[in-house]
Amino acid sequence: MKLFEYEFMRNALTAVLLVTPLFGLLSTMVVSNRMAFFSDSLGHGAFTGIAIGALLGVGSEMVGLLGFSIIFALLITYIKNKSHAGADTVIGVFSSTAIALGLMIMSAGGQFNKFSRFLIGDLLSITKSDLTGLLIVFLIVLVSWAILFNRLLIISVNQTLARSRGIRTQAVESIFAVLLAIVVALSIQWVGILIINALLVLPGAAARNVTNSVKSYHVLSVLIALTSGLVGLLLAYEINSAAGATIVVFAAIIYFVTLILKPQFIK
Repeated sequence: MKLFEYEFMRNALTAVLLVTPLFGLLSTMVVSNRMAFFSDSLGHGAFTGIAIGALLGVGSEMVGLLGFSIIFALLITYIKNKSHAGADTVIGVFSSTAIALGLMIMSAGGQFNKFSRFLIGDLLSITKSDLTGLLIVFLIVLVSWAILFNRLLIISVNQTLARSRGIRTQAVESIFAVLLAIVVALSIQWVGILIINALLVLPGAAARNVTNSVKSYHVLSVLIALTSGLVGLLLAYEINSAAGATIVVFAAIIYFVTLILKPQFIK
């Protein structure tokens, strides 16, 4: 296609092929473990990470973003497991605090506009060096997923059952939280803080509407995420819209279609 004669479009296409399958995989566990609120809080934490990285002058906003996102995810997971408060309460406290702290730091001295690009994201700005980082993350997530999948699946069914089988649930949850944090942190500058949670929910939610087995659930979730990424990228180029938002809108359309079809699959 003619549009792929441009390097920025080839880079964006490669990024979609690397990132969307990861969102599709992670989405299955986010939906199964009712972690939509948690994944949304990671976006808020990432916002604060960007601000802290810039404030400390650590060389790159990405350093602060990645480091703080991982710490934020681990801290929420730890307190959620140790606290007697409800998980939604703990996550809500951390999420609201993170977004407020990020806004306070970014707005100091009238610097907010400098970081506003992270709110919407720009997939077409991705570079070849960025793609190298995405490839490394892609491989890390796939290997980790292969190792942890059975444990995550049992935990999503019943945590008590998982513990009775000797599974260290908090450790497994922490590793999964770190994987989520890394994918969110590296993708947020291209997808955008405002909508990144949608890509961690919609593929799995749509697939769950029309599947009856674990295998089909995961395969369809990945296919939905990949299809949304490809169609959204092409459509964004044609109508000159934000690529991340267009991808999410197409994924939402797929979700509503599967919601309509759901009664045919749960008879």
